[in-house]
Amino acid sequence: MQARLKSFLQYVLIILITGALVWVSLRGLNVGDGNKADFLWQTWERSDKGYLALMAIIALASHLMRAIRWKMLLVPVGYTISTTSSFLSVMIGYLVNLAVPRGGEVSRCYNLYKLENTPPEISFGTVVAERVVDIIFLFLLIGASFIAEWDKLTTFLGSLGVSADGFKISPWIIVGVLVFVAGGFFLFFQFRNNEKLKKIIGGFKEGLTAVFRVKNKSLFILYSLSIWALYFLMSYAVIKAFPETSILGFSAVLTLFALGTIAMTVPLPGGAGSYHTIVPLGLVMLYNLPKPDAIAFVFVFHAWQTLILIVAGVVSLIISYFIIRWRKPEIK
Repeated sequence: MQARLKSFLQYVLIILITGALVWVSLRGLNVGDGNKADFLWQTWERSDKGYLALMAIIALASHLMRAIRWKMLLVPVGYTISTTSSFLSVMIGYLVNLAVPRGGEVSRCYNLYKLENTPPEISFGTVVAERVVDIIFLFLLIGASFIAEWDKLTTFLGSLGVSADGFKISPWIIVGVLVFVAGGFFLFFQFRNNEKLKKIIGGFKEGLTAVFRVKNKSLFILYSLSIWALYFLMSYAVIKAFPETSILGFSAVLTLFALGTIAMTVPLPGGAGSYHTIVPLGLVMLYNLPKPDAIAFVFVFHAWQTLILIVAGVVSLIISYFIIRWRKPEIK
């Protein structure tokens, strides 16, 4: 009961933070005597729907590539799954993430278990391995954006109170990390003889190390590069879809893509709030875009992206439901 209450309060806190950030962003949308909703709708109407449709296709292609890469990671741990099951589970994960931050990682593993009978602890280990690989590519991306726009990005970080020469680590952060590590060791030694826990930890470890046992490592790297290349093309298409941002060049698209990716890593539902705060600030400070246009662009883009995930996720949920029901007689 106490654990449920704690989870509920954490979820409420996340929703409140998200709402506050979105409200702060909307508050900066100064349209004079005009209506903010009308201004956002006009931004949508001015957009090039062809580019937005292209963005949707590229987004789905990137998710398919992620599903294929995940399928590849499960082979070394002894599970050969279909691309369909992997893709459906990935899309359901994205759908859940819109409501429960980081809940998608768990739900996609559970859905895959229902479809392919893969142990969730093992598939979750492979998901964590995926995230580690993605973080490496994210750092490479940030490095490339700094090379492309060094002066602008250092000025931007300076305005946020962050020195380009390095980050100052608060003593409280160090204390927090030490407490977290100590707590982890305490729990480990407390329950190390628990057979169920041993099985879960063993499966998780097996899935986590699968990346080192992938048969074709070059192909795995190619898939990872393809995913991030498609993410970039997605950002390029959407930036070209709006008259206000269509004049931005390659380096600007790279920088905004990096800022958007960082914003999406914040544990808020679908990056809502963080995305609406960081990206408009970058557009205004780095590229002198009028603040109302920057905010409207981000709201419309994020809404379109969210709609794609909702539709694809709900369709995947329905398909998974019928596949699971169809296969039940076989399991018996």
